[in-house]
Amino acid sequence: MSEDLLKEFSPEQVAKLDAIIDKFRGKPGSLIPVLEEAQVALEFIPMAVQKRIAAGLNIPLAQVYGVVTFYSFFTMTPRGKHTVRVCLGTACYVRGGKTIAESLEKEFGIKEGETTPDRMFTYESVRCLGACGLAPVIVIDENVHGKQKPAKLKEVVGQYN
Repeated sequence: MSEDLLKEFSPEQVAKLDAIIDKFRGKPGSLIPVLEEAQVALEFIPMAVQKRIAAGLNIPLAQVYGVVTFYSFFTMTPRGKHTVRVCLGTACYVRGGKTIAESLEKEFGIKEGETTPDRMFTYESVRCLGACGLAPVIVIDENVHGKQKPAKLKEVVGQYN
């Protein structure tokens, strides 16, 4: 078993990955289904996992990497338990979205696209959430929080700890 995989994942998770690969081995068009199931099982697809998938499906690593980096569903880094999205579309931006984003970065100690060290939150920015009348807006998981203010941010995010 690869040492890289054992650093990041338990033996049970590695066994689950191997079972996913075995289920699809030799089937045409199996790469995306394998990646989808691996993403669900492991929560992210680092290079060590991509190498194991490439070897298991007998396809070039470059092909696996190309698919993982092309589709936004796949991630190569761990994600948080909760995803916090800050809208930076025009309405949100002019009503304080940028300040909300900066406050969030300061609160979490991370930049856009990163995950907190405790893997509790992943922070993303988006261009429009379609809730302009509630600007500025943040979405935590599937919950919309409108008319945000930096002073209110800690309280709102604290509901998800």
